[in-house]
Amino acid sequence: MSITVYVPRDAGALSLGAEDVAKVIEAEAQTRNLDVRIVRNGSRGLYWLEPMVEVETASGRIAYGPVQATDVAALFDADFLHGGEDVLALGLTEEIPWLKSQQRLTFARVGVVDPRSLDDYRAHGGYRGLAAALKMEPSAIVQAVIDSGLRGRGGAAFPAGIKWKTCLDAGADQKYIVCNADEGDSGTFSDRMIMEGDPFVLIEGMTIAGLAVGATQGYIYLRIEYPHAQRALEAAIDAAKAGGFLGDNLCDSGKTFHLEVRMAAGAYICGEETSLLESLEGKRGQVRFKPPLPAIQGLFGKPTVINNVITLATVPIILDRGATFYRDFGTGRSRGTLPLQLAGNIKRPGLVERAFGLTLRELIEDYGGGTASGRPVRAIQVGGPLGAYIAVSRLDTPIDYEAFAAINGMVGHGGVVVFDDTVDMAAQARFAMEFCAIESCGKCTPCRIGSTRGVEVIDRIVAGSVAERERNEVLLRDLCQTMVAGSLCALGGMAPFPVLSALDHFSEDFTGTAQKAVS
Repeated sequence: MSITVYVPRDAGALSLGAEDVAKVIEAEAQTRNLDVRIVRNGSRGLYWLEPMVEVETASGRIAYGPVQATDVAALFDADFLHGGEDVLALGLTEEIPWLKSQQRLTFARVGVVDPRSLDDYRAHGGYRGLAAALKMEPSAIVQAVIDSGLRGRGGAAFPAGIKWKTCLDAGADQKYIVCNADEGDSGTFSDRMIMEGDPFVLIEGMTIAGLAVGATQGYIYLRIEYPHAQRALEAAIDAAKAGGFLGDNLCDSGKTFHLEVRMAAGAYICGEETSLLESLEGKRGQVRFKPPLPAIQGLFGKPTVINNVITLATVPIILDRGATFYRDFGTGRSRGTLPLQLAGNIKRPGLVERAFGLTLRELIEDYGGGTASGRPVRAIQVGGPLGAYIAVSRLDTPIDYEAFAAINGMVGHGGVVVFDDTVDMAAQARFAMEFCAIESCGKCTPCRIGSTRGVEVIDRIVAGSVAERERNEVLLRDLCQTMVAGSLCALGGMAPFPVLSALDHFSEDFTGTAQKAVS
C-alpha cells in the first residue's frame, strides 16, 4: 500500500531546499523499493521549520522539520514513513501547539490539500460556498457578505459587502471582478500562501463575487515576482474550467464567469486600486481621481469590484457556513479572522490566523517567541511600509481596526515586522520617506515632492545642532501634515505615519542620544 508523504511546493519552502528534499525522498524510496506517493502541498506557515515534511499514518499526519536533503536517509532509517522517532520529529501536525491554537478559516486547507487537485479541494469542503450561492439571488449573496462583517483585508478595511452592493446597483452591460494580488507590503506573504497553497478558494470566491454583482469576467492582477503562484493559479483555473466551475455554464446553472491571470507591472503604486486598473488596461500605473468609484466606473469604465486575495478567499466559507458563523469570530467592528504574518527580527516567523482581539504581545511573544537575536523588542511595524512604528509600551493593544486607529496605527494587510533594540529609528523614518519618493507615481505634488523634501529634512535633523533639529522637526511635521491632507492616494497620505510615529516614540534616535550599544 502506498504511503503518502507531503513536501511543500510553497516558495518559502522552496527557497530553503524543499525541491531537493522531494527529489531525494523519491530517489531513496525507489532505492529501498518502497511505495511512496509524494504530494506537493502548500506551507502550513511554520517557516522556521521549513521544509516541513509530513507523512500520512494511521494516527494522522506526522511532521518532521526542518528537513534538508542530507537528512532524508536518516529519516528512512528511523522509519519515518510509519511515524518513527527522529531528532526532526515534531509529532502529529495538528497537535503542534503553534498550529493547534490558531483559528484557521481562510487558511483551513493550506498545507492540507494538494493545491492543484480539484478533487482534493472538493473533498475538503471546496465549492460548497458556490453551490449555496447558485441557489441565491444576487442581493442575498451581497447581504450575506454584509451581515458577516467582512472588511477588506488589503489595508483599507472597507466593508466588502457595501462595495459589492454599490457594484450590484450600478447598471451596465458588463461588470468585472478584479483581484488585487500585487502583494507588495514588507513582511506580507499571506496572499502568496493562499495562491500557492489553495488557489481554488480564491477562484471560488471570485466566482461567487461575480454571481453577486452580475459580473461575467474576472482578472487576477498578480505580482510579477510570484512565478510559483502564477503556475498554481493557471493550473487551478484550467482544472476549474474542465470541472465546469468556470466558463459559460457554471455547474449547469446557465450562469457565466471567466477568469484570467494578468501579471503586474512591478510597481508598488499598482497595489492602489485605481493605479491597478490603469495598469490592467495597459496604461502607466497612475492614481485616478475619485469619484467616480471603481464600483461604479472601474475597469474599462465599467462597474468593477476590486478586493484583495484574502478578502475574496474568505467569501466561500461565509456562503458555506453562513454569515453568523463568520461574524461570531472577532471583536467590535473587526469581525472574523485575520492571517497575521510574522517577519523581521523574530525567532519563529510564519503565518498565524486568529480572530481579531488577540494582542500584539501574544502574537510576538507566544507565537513569535521574541526576537531571533535574543535582544529586547524595541519597535514593531504593523501594516507594511506605510504602517506606524509601535513602541513596546503598546504591546498589549488588541489587534483590531479601531484599537489600532486609536493609537495612530493600522492593521493593514496584517504584516508584522519586529525590530530589536539595535534598530536606528531615524534611519527607519528616512527609509519610509525614501520609499515613498521612489515608488510615487508622480501624479500629485504632495507625494512626489513632499517625500523627496522629507528625506532631505530628516537628514538635516540627524546632522544638525539642537536648534536646527528643533526647527527642522517643526518643518518635517508640517510637511507630513500636507502629505496626509493633500495626497491623492494612501502612498503619499500614509508614508508620514511611520515618520511621525518614529518622531513621537523614538525621538532620542533623532538627537544622537539613543542607547543602542550592542553587546
